[in-house]
Amino acid sequence: MQSHDRQMPIMEHLIELRNRLTWAVLALFITFAVCYYFVEDIYGFLVRPLADIMGPDRRMIYTALTEVFFTYVKVSFFAACFVSAPVFLGQLWAFVAPGLYKNERSAFMPFLCATPILFLMGGALVYYLIMPLAWKFFLSFEQAGGAANLAIQLEAKVGEYLSLVMKLIFAFGLCFQLPVLLTLMARAGIVTADGLARRRKYAIVIAFGFAAVLTPPDLISQVGLGIPIIILYEISIIMARLSERKRAKQAAESDDEDDSEDEEAEVGSSVATTDDNVDEQGAAAASYDDGQTSLTRSTDEDDAPKLSGPSNNDDGEDDFNNAR
Repeated sequence: MQSHDRQMPIMEHLIELRNRLTWAVLALFITFAVCYYFVEDIYGFLVRPLADIMGPDRRMIYTALTEVFFTYVKVSFFAACFVSAPVFLGQLWAFVAPGLYKNERSAFMPFLCATPILFLMGGALVYYLIMPLAWKFFLSFEQAGGAANLAIQLEAKVGEYLSLVMKLIFAFGLCFQLPVLLTLMARAGIVTADGLARRRKYAIVIAFGFAAVLTPPDLISQVGLGIPIIILYEISIIMARLSERKRAKQAAESDDEDDSEDEEAEVGSSVATTDDNVDEQGAAAASYDDGQTSLTRSTDEDDAPKLSGPSNNDDGEDDFNNAR
């Protein structure tokens, strides 16, 4: 029975986790079905930056029979993950929040809300700024044919274009989570604002190296991702410093509360000691009064005249008779 009692909370947590994951997966499937219904519109939205540069008379191709179908499936799943992300984060929060204290819930809630917003900002940056500049750079290598050479013209494949767009959006979205990650690490005491500031030069090198790996091999995309990472790193330093100040303020307030409690405890103990001394003095005074009263009573009894019975002065009367 004791072993069963110990396992019950774990089973309840696992059942709760299963229910939360079920709702998250169900939301993903529902949004996937809806996105697949509008997949042509979604894919047209992703292709628009390239279509605006190439013009309406250009085309995209596919070289495998199943390429367009699987491309549409990838587009639908990509859009479903993006749309159902708030549901997944909400289920995750509903599972984790009951095990947190009130101050911990209030501390994590802003970061949970900032995660999808920052990812959306990263995707918007790459879609509206980086992709048009990068596509213009790549299309600048086209050239018209002549007598001495052949024409060079882009025939973009459907699957390759989608893979490139998804790679860019995920790269920028994940890089925009840097303030959330570093601020949480600062709250946990893993990193400090001064330490991040001292390692700024290493962070710049790592940022541009990371941008070179995730982006296409062109200067525009690398700089377009590297500069936002550096800006987000500086924002993370500011957020970490604010978090440290807030934590120090809370620690000072808790120390003041502990000192006030200790002072109250000392005052209570001194009052209790004073009461005990007063009680002891009262008991001593009462015992002294009882002694005086008994002594007075004994004296009054000795001075009272006795009419008969033996006397304490019998020996004195015999001496007086003999002397006479």
